[in-house]
Amino acid sequence: MNKKFTYTEKKDTRSGFGVGLHELGKKNPNVVALCADLTGSLKMDAFLKDFPERFFQIGIAEANMMGIAAGLTIGGKIPFTGTFANFSTGRVYDQIRQSIAYSGKNVKICASHAGLTLGEDGATHQILEDIGLMKMLPGMAVINPCDFNQTKAATMAIADYKGPVYLRFGRPVVPNFTLADQKFEIGKAIVLQEGKDVSIFATGHLVWKAIEAIEILEQKGISAELINIHTIKPLDDAAILKSVAKTKCVVSAEEHQMNGGLGDSIAQLLSRNTPAPQEFVAVNDSFGESGTPEELMQKYGLEATNIVDAALKAIARKK
Repeated sequence: MNKKFTYTEKKDTRSGFGVGLHELGKKNPNVVALCADLTGSLKMDAFLKDFPERFFQIGIAEANMMGIAAGLTIGGKIPFTGTFANFSTGRVYDQIRQSIAYSGKNVKICASHAGLTLGEDGATHQILEDIGLMKMLPGMAVINPCDFNQTKAATMAIADYKGPVYLRFGRPVVPNFTLADQKFEIGKAIVLQEGKDVSIFATGHLVWKAIEAIEILEQKGISAELINIHTIKPLDDAAILKSVAKTKCVVSAEEHQMNGGLGDSIAQLLSRNTPAPQEFVAVNDSFGESGTPEELMQKYGLEATNIVDAALKAIARKK
């Protein structure tokens, strides 16, 4: 564990969503919640218990849920939809595109169980394409927080954001290291450590892996700059370009396909401004499989050691 970053407990990011949604229920009477038969998995129980009149159990009818959510916005409601990431995107892409994104509806699409860390449920449920699907939709904000506290803060922040949002989180317990009382700014990257040799841009569960990686790099005499990109769209162009202007090389790290993810967005930005060597820590054009989250992260190259190797390669290419 990096000495600059500490945590007292590990918690699942989906629970951060559940707590944030419940807090919103108390503060904003226009917040409503819809679920596709996964109330417990999405940690929406507390909202249901205290605000039953604002909770809609749609059942296993995700496409219908998106249509209902779009309609609720017309009356001034702020709907939060809840189901697994696979069913929040791939299964309902037409409804999101036509009924939500095209007309700029104020729907918050909240998606749990994203990525390989879903584990034993296997490839059919481990969606690794969702960020790409959602960021391609005009006007859709895409947010992928790194721990419980940040997910709670992000959940509360998107209620005030006007327009459609995709909020991605997961099932495994991960170090909860960000501030409990943090202010979440959509589209504003967070510099976790300054450095001069390589810029590491990480999102979601890979942020802690990157924290572990920068300690290993430090032991090798390498000064890594680490930036938490919790908002993939709108991307914090200025923060990325400022960092790369200093370090001249890049590593992107994410629990997503290499195609269409955070690294893809960064590469586009750099190609239009200041091209630099970039290495990608991501799943390389592959579906997942059934296994423990730990086994899968190792097999598909999403560990701290993979980030270290990518950083060394990027630095060598710079030279």
